[in-house]
Amino acid sequence: MPPNQIVVKDNALINASYNLDTVEQRLILLAILEARESHTGIDANTRLRIHASEYMQKFNVSKHAAYKALKTAVTNLFGRQFSYQIIDEKTGKQKKVISRWVQNIAYIDDAATLEVTFTMDVIPLITRLEKQFTSYQLKQVTQLTGKYAIRLYELLIAWRDVGKTPMFEIADFRLKLGLDPKDYPRLDTFKRRVLESALSQINQHTDIIVRVEQHKVGRSISGFSFTFKHKRATDKIIDIETDSITLKMTDAQRHLFANKLSELPEMSIYSHGTESYQQFAVRIAEMLQNPEKMKELLPCLQKVGFKSA
Repeated sequence: MPPNQIVVKDNALINASYNLDTVEQRLILLAILEARESHTGIDANTRLRIHASEYMQKFNVSKHAAYKALKTAVTNLFGRQFSYQIIDEKTGKQKKVISRWVQNIAYIDDAATLEVTFTMDVIPLITRLEKQFTSYQLKQVTQLTGKYAIRLYELLIAWRDVGKTPMFEIADFRLKLGLDPKDYPRLDTFKRRVLESALSQINQHTDIIVRVEQHKVGRSISGFSFTFKHKRATDKIIDIETDSITLKMTDAQRHLFANKLSELPEMSIYSHGTESYQQFAVRIAEMLQNPEKMKELLPCLQKVGFKSA
């Protein structure tokens, strides 16, 4: 496969409801790439092959982890389902479709290879893309280790042309992320364990910086919307000299240390009070682009492990 593979999905699949763990999502992405790069096209009889070495290379995992991922998928991935909405051609009405991802799956032990055959419902959603679809580079999600981070990135990037999403009502948002009703039923736990964790990974490891906004009906939170902007193409290094100390920080370091700073009690003087740790971390990352602010925050930066030259 070429180095900058593009994952392309019909928006019906982007907005589908499903629960895949990180390994399963990664394998589906590799199979989608394999399907789209087939010069002969695919159908319900096409067997797509994923080798353990490819999984190792793309996601920077050990040989053992890659072999385990492919072996485990034989049992788990076959049972996974997803649901999505489409317009019925005969009635013009919206209908809900429930389908499996794969109709059969096999692991060839001696070859360390997974063999996947997509279902009839999946094939047009990843190959026959004529109207509304979403594409992104695989490398943008290879460092995302949380299953909710991968799903949220896809939901966001579908709105890249405008840089903001509509409001996702909480119940629908949970379904899109693949949560069961019993998973993190308390909103504060959901925000901390799912939403803020996913946004932290996205802001640190992908090509976008995201802010989240809460929407309320009365005093209750009814949903979330997101705004985002793309990072600069180059990994700009901030280089500041002050009192014979040189401070150098890449974009990746900015977001890493911003996340750490957001949890320091000393940083509370910069907080807006009502914002979450994740929202605060995004603002801190922006502050660290300012040379004066960076010097001002140096004691706190050193406390969380930043080393100046």
